Amino acid sequence: MKKISDLLKKVSDQLRPTITKIPEVADFITKINASIKKNRIKAITIPGGSYAKQTFLKEDHDIDIFIAFDLQYKDQDISSLLRTILKPFNAVLIHGSRDYYQIRGKYYFEIIPVLAIKKPSDAKNVTDFSLKHVAWVNTNGKKLKDDIRLAKKFCKTARIYGAESYISGFSGHVLDILVIFYGGFLPLLKASLSWKPQKVIDYNNRHKGRALFHLNKSKTQSGLIVIDPVQPDRNAAAALSTENMMKFQETAKSFLKRPSKEFFEEKKIDMKELRRKGAVVVTGQTLEGKRDVVGAKAVKVFEHIKKTIDGEFGIKDAGWIWDGEFIMWFIPKKKMLSEYQEHAGPPVDKEKFAEMFRKKYKNAMLKKGRWVAQVKRRHTEILPFTREIVMPPYVKERLKKIRIRHA
Repeated sequence: MKKISDLLKKVSDQLRPTITKIPEVADFITKINASIKKNRIKAITIPGGSYAKQTFLKEDHDIDIFIAFDLQYKDQDISSLLRTILKPFNAVLIHGSRDYYQIRGKYYFEIIPVLAIKKPSDAKNVTDFSLKHVAWVNTNGKKLKDDIRLAKKFCKTARIYGAESYISGFSGHVLDILVIFYGGFLPLLKASLSWKPQKVIDYNNRHKGRALFHLNKSKTQSGLIVIDPVQPDRNAAAALSTENMMKFQETAKSFLKRPSKEFFEEKKIDMKELRRKGAVVVTGQTLEGKRDVVGAKAVKVFEHIKKTIDGEFGIKDAGWIWDGEFIMWFIPKKKMLSEYQEHAGPPVDKEKFAEMFRKKYKNAMLKKGRWVAQVKRRHTEILPFTREIVMPPYVKERLKKIRIRHA
């Protein structure tokens, strides 16, 4: 046990930021406040997310900034008001359930409009609760900030971090709740081993064990049901897939059996290793638009290619990474296919179709009550086979500037 504790302390020291207040954030907030005042809008600028919770990772440059508008604007389009405030800045509009903005630089700012709600009934959008989440973590998780960072890095390394639809993983908010509920990172890992699909985590016991009966069924089709402590009618883990919940369990089991810092070290693609295993690599650029949407389209391409290759060559392993470019790799079970493949025709009792099949395929023969023929394959090697897969519009409508090569 001491070995794990010592390891986690060393990792925590590496993940913990050297400063808790970033001067660039304060400067940015000052500039926004000046624009708010100039436009005579009643709103305040408040840092949010992991920066405000002090749970951000050392190398994390993503900062959430919330513009909390007075309730007098509750029936107005506060995204449009925010556009007016951000006019002096080079902000990019991102469409969502409520539009928000991004500004890229040394730090990656997301500027999100919310209502300055005083009670839950004031909220018009789920984002209006975001600052309440910050307050809840800072009240209930004061001594668990290092544990939350460990949980984040653990999930990032396992590639199960993020609630976006193309990931279906653990959001930062869900990890906050889980770490606080179980009282630490290590207790969370141990407890996860006994999770069953649709396990309910209800920190305040608001549903008295009946959350699955109280919540809308559409909100409970996830790996875990994590009741939002500040919005109890919401499953905070609604985006988490059962597959990724199980992957967390498997990774936790592996770590507890053989603790290692490698569980907190995100690995880059090892092209030499992929080459040794005979992988084919497909690289492309995602479309313009909201990251969640274009990411989901790119992952659909990955799943399409994987399924098609698996149907012919078999798949030993496959994966993807999105780091500027969207890079996918596929390791086939077979290096080469036979020149001919069996093509199934109609059953013998379908005489009309059987006759047509025999005319088309002179080598047709009966096999288990069905006509079959040997047909020459278009491709016997994976590289030209994969090139043909990415030609249809289905792929090109979801990814651009595609390149296919051996690793």
